[in-house]
Amino acid sequence: MKMRTAIQLTAETGLWPDLVEWVAEAERLGVDHCWVAEAWGGDAATPIAGLSQHVDRMTFGSGVFQVGARSAANTAMTALTLQRITNDRFSLGLGASGPQVVEGLHGVAFARPLTRMRETIEVVRMAEAGERLALNGEEVRLPLPGGEGKTLRLSLQPSDQPLPIYIASLSPRMLALTGEVADGWLGTSFVPEGSASSFKALATGAERSGRTLADLDLCQGAEVAFARDDQELEAMVHHRRAGLAFSLGGMGSADTNFYNQAYARQGFEEVAAESQRLWLAGNRKGAAAVIPDEMVLATTLLGTTDSVAERLKVWSDTGITHIRLYPAGTTLEARLETLGRVLDLIPD
Repeated sequence: MKMRTAIQLTAETGLWPDLVEWVAEAERLGVDHCWVAEAWGGDAATPIAGLSQHVDRMTFGSGVFQVGARSAANTAMTALTLQRITNDRFSLGLGASGPQVVEGLHGVAFARPLTRMRETIEVVRMAEAGERLALNGEEVRLPLPGGEGKTLRLSLQPSDQPLPIYIASLSPRMLALTGEVADGWLGTSFVPEGSASSFKALATGAERSGRTLADLDLCQGAEVAFARDDQELEAMVHHRRAGLAFSLGGMGSADTNFYNQAYARQGFEEVAAESQRLWLAGNRKGAAAVIPDEMVLATTLLGTTDSVAERLKVWSDTGITHIRLYPAGTTLEARLETLGRVLDLIPD
């Protein structure tokens, strides 16, 4: 089966008319899906509601809602509202994020993210089924014990169509939870040649629910750029090192960095440790410089037309069923050109 294709955007990137045009043109080129990110900038729900009115076929997803940023009930309310607005073209992507964002931005304790994720999904499924929201969980308690609240059912009429739920997971335990309770995996920091540890955890979780890995939509993302020669490719690789160094050293604290740990499990343990050490010491250039070409090329789609096609086949053969594309280009026209080229290379 041919991989589903997707683009990803953030609401704060570019002017709104440009985002509308980007999504509309991506649909025209044949892109299946649009994921909208939510980190510490714009929210994801608002642009999904707006953009969905400018396309006819494309589906949308939150990529991701952080489970610490909304109450479980509000997550359910938002998801079911978007499902209605998009005419059942919405998928709920959830992520735990990390302590720097959850505690620093939202003022919510990051403790027990796995439990909060599981219980949030339980509440969403209750709401989707039209049930009263009642859960005596460890992180989510509905209604609040000892208060004056009572068990409520959302007044929003649920859809007849099931709501697909994806989990953005990196750690083995969250990967296992993804396999157990989600419809799909929103992955990142992915190296196909080192993916066995991720797939093993996903499969272990799937077995708990009587499923297999084949029952999950496995979605991964990569930057895409085409080089005309070795010199241009070298410049692309050099530019990407800075982004990888940020993931290894800046996307989390010294003790909690899921991105760093993911790369370490996929064969780059020494590089991940050294780059993080240099980043935390304030040496950003040094943190980027220690990242080898091999690591950059393993986790991206950078190269000639032939080499990008070869890497796409590797991703497909590995088991990826849904690919998020981040096309290079400083203008809309350039990004669309890159997008069109890579879409022509997606293996059947």
